[in-house]
Amino acid sequence: MSPPDAVATYPGPVVSAAGVDADLVDLPATLARGLDAVEENLLRSVSHVDDLVDAVAHHLVLAGGKRVRPTLTLLAAQLGDPTRPEVVTAATAVELTHLASLYHDDVMDSAPLRRGAPAAHEVWGNEVAILTGDLLFARASRLVAELGPRAVRLQAETFERLCLGQLHETVGPRPGEDPVEHHLQVLSDKTGSLIATSARYGAELSGADPAVVDLLVAYGEAVGVAFQLADDVLDLSDPQARAERTGKVPGTDLREGVATLPTLLARARAAAGDPGAIALVELLDADLTDDAALARALTALGADSATEEAMDEARRWSARSVEALDPLPAGAVKDALVAFARSVTDRDR
Repeated sequence: MSPPDAVATYPGPVVSAAGVDADLVDLPATLARGLDAVEENLLRSVSHVDDLVDAVAHHLVLAGGKRVRPTLTLLAAQLGDPTRPEVVTAATAVELTHLASLYHDDVMDSAPLRRGAPAAHEVWGNEVAILTGDLLFARASRLVAELGPRAVRLQAETFERLCLGQLHETVGPRPGEDPVEHHLQVLSDKTGSLIATSARYGAELSGADPAVVDLLVAYGEAVGVAFQLADDVLDLSDPQARAERTGKVPGTDLREGVATLPTLLARARAAAGDPGAIALVELLDADLTDDAALARALTALGADSATEEAMDEARRWSARSVEALDPLPAGAVKDALVAFARSVTDRDR
């Protein structure tokens, strides 16, 4: 039996694309009402008559999360008419898409925890976790089908980029391809694409000016790359303390051999003959299934200049996202978008 379609909406104030009355909006309260509607729809969307499916599908929804993507959809909609019911439907769909990708990511990365709780594959096994991710992708697609052919095409294009990003991360750069450029493209596909789509849905479905839609897409792509670059660096700064705050096990990427910008920069220096980087790479190439070896590699990489270089790159992408907003009229919505872009490199520092 299928659950009822998502129907909750929220009475957000109308803000014109010209920024009229933007400073009069109680933006946090407006977004909170929207997120309440999204949360209601998420729970409805993952409900299922089959007890096993219901439990697994609810697993990550109930674990919480920052809800970055639906928040961005709701925020972008303030530049048009945010009361349109399509806005909350789209915000729900982008979060379902994100949650579905997490079920798959945790299987591929052998991550034991997600948001402080055991990852789904640790509880129900890889096959059930993968199929649950597929189910959530299907539920997201069903919601997007309510938004019309253009939205369906955008969802399909975004899903394609998510898959390509994961595929390219898995197989690595081609011979002769620059590893750093390859990595940045992976981040753009795996993270930037869905964040950009979240912003596009909010602006486009609320009826914002097409020029506003375009600049929010550019903003979302750049801020998504900044977000993931910073996230990879933050995993290396006091990893145990951050693990307690975020519920993630430190060093998962290192243990599984997943490339991050700090490791790529360190390896490039080692290839150029830098003695310190050569010593660091020896630690990175040790048997990191051993907890002590993993801890040594984490500590050394966190203290290496490659980690701060990677954060500098994250800041450049953050600045690029802010620059994309230059044509947007001043107001509360623009201020919130700028604040988010700047905050992604300051989390848990």
